[in-house]
Amino acid sequence: MSLKMKTLQNILRNTRISKQLKTKEIATALGIDQALISKFENGKRIPTKEQILKLSNILELEYENLLVLWIKERIYAEVGNDEYTYKAIMMVAEEIEFYGSFKRAPLSIELQNILTEIDVLKNELSKYRQFDSFRIAQALELEYTFESNKIEGNTLTLKETDLVINEGLTISGKSMREHLEALNHQEAIVYIKELMDKEFSINERELLNIHNLILRGIFPEDAGKYRTVQVMIKGSEHMPPQPFLVKQEMEELIIWYKTNYKKMHPVILAAEMHERLVTIHPFIDGNGRTSRLLMNLILLQHGYVIANIKGTSESRIKYYNALEKCQVTQNKEDFLLFIAQTEKDCLERYLSFVKPN
Repeated sequence: MSLKMKTLQNILRNTRISKQLKTKEIATALGIDQALISKFENGKRIPTKEQILKLSNILELEYENLLVLWIKERIYAEVGNDEYTYKAIMMVAEEIEFYGSFKRAPLSIELQNILTEIDVLKNELSKYRQFDSFRIAQALELEYTFESNKIEGNTLTLKETDLVINEGLTISGKSMREHLEALNHQEAIVYIKELMDKEFSINERELLNIHNLILRGIFPEDAGKYRTVQVMIKGSEHMPPQPFLVKQEMEELIIWYKTNYKKMHPVILAAEMHERLVTIHPFIDGNGRTSRLLMNLILLQHGYVIANIKGTSESRIKYYNALEKCQVTQNKEDFLLFIAQTEKDCLERYLSFVKPN
C-alpha cells in the first residue's frame, strides 16, 4: 500500500502488534498515560512531533515517513477535506519551494570543490578495499584515540596510548584518568563500528550510550546522563543552554538529523551534527569526544573514513576558533571547511596505505 493510502493510527497499531508490544510498554517508554496510546491508535488523539520521533525509535519505523503521515493527520484535523484544502496545500508547497531556497545558505565554491575531491577519493578508495587490512584500521583508530584525547588535554603519547590499550600496561607518572580515557575511547570506537554494521539510525539512547563509554569509571555519576547544572566553556564567548533546556534541545537535534540526513552531503551532515551537539554541550564532561565520535559514526556509515582532527596546538586552536565562530556568529563556513579538509587529508592518507605502488 502506498504511503498516501496509509493512516498514522493503523501504522502505529499494526507495528506495535507485529512487534508484540503492549500499549503499557509504549506508554512507559514515552512517559505518558497508557490510555493515550489507545487514543493514538484509534485516531482520537494525534501525538506531538516529539512523540512521533520517540515512536519511530521505539517501533523502528522510518521517521520521515511517520512524520509525513503525522502532518497529513494534522491537516485533516485542522482544516478538514473540503474543496479549498487542495488549493491551499498547493499554495503552501509553492511558497515552501520558493522561500526554502533563501533559507539555506549555499555552500561556498571552495567547500563544494573540496567535497567533489572527497568523493573522487572515496570512489578511488572503494577500488582498493581488497588491499585493506585489520592492522591498518587498528593503527588509524589508535591514532584517532590519541589525537581526540590530546585535544582534551590528555598527555599520553601515541606509544603510551598503544601500550595502555593493546598491552594493558600502566604508564608511570600518568594519571588513572588518562589511562581510562584511552581505554574508554577505544571501546567507544568499537561500539560505533558495531552501530555502523547494524545500519543504525541515530537516536538519543545510543548517544547516551556512547557518552557513557567515554566517562565510564571517570565520572560514573555523570556517564550517559545530561548535565543538571549550568556550565561555561573555558575561553569561549558561547554560553550553552540552561540545563532544563538540554533534553528538549537534544530531541530537536535528533529531529533535525532525521529531517536532513537524506538532503545533505554526508560530510556536511556529519560536521553539522558535531557542531550542533557540542554547542548544546549536554554533558558535564566528554562533549568534544562524544561529538567527534558521532561525526565519525555518520562518516563511516556513508563509506568515508574517520576524520581525525589533530591535537597539535595549531590544529586545536583552528578547530576551537572555527567552532566558536559557529556558536557566536552562526557562520559555519570555517568549521565546515575545517572538517571537510580533515576528511580529505585522511582519505588521501588511507589511500596511500592501500593503493599499490
